[in-house]
Amino acid sequence: MADVTQILSQIEQGDPSAAEELLPLVYEELRNLAAAKLAHEKPGQTLQATALVHEAYLRLTGRNTNECWENRRHFFAAASTAMQWILVEAARRKLRLKRGGDRKRVELEDIAIPLNKSPERLLSLDEALERLALQLPEAAEVVRLRYFVGLSIEEAADVLGVSRATAYRHWTFAKAWLQSELDK
Repeated sequence: MADVTQILSQIEQGDPSAAEELLPLVYEELRNLAAAKLAHEKPGQTLQATALVHEAYLRLTGRNTNECWENRRHFFAAASTAMQWILVEAARRKLRLKRGGDRKRVELEDIAIPLNKSPERLLSLDEALERLALQLPEAAEVVRLRYFVGLSIEEAADVLGVSRATAYRHWTFAKAWLQSELDK
């Protein structure tokens, strides 16, 4: 197996097959580097370590790069910098208004639909649930099974004969929809 420095030299000389030889040699180290970079990011990061490695690798070895690396250490320093740029670009994209940058993330599990508050609140929930049933009966049924019967989402999926993913999707939508209706 060739040395990383030799392969880097071949890439610099324009050998197209050299980039294919390089990845298997450096992949694990790049993946560890990416995981370390992502560990310092806020929770909820949508970028995975594997995707970060692939993007950085493409930037480093792509056709339009005129980079030349002196040795293995220089290559990994360049990879670290490329990963940093990718993370900064991702953060900038998230903050754009077009992407909802002015909105705050709310975990749907934190939103509670109160049942034991008051009779008025329970009646409001029932009315909202009826309106939801007119638009999306499956979602309303998931809510009924969860709140009034006490089933888990998985159990509700089994009862309704749908996949767990579908039941979760209905549950997530219904919780948000009902919360907005009850807040009116």
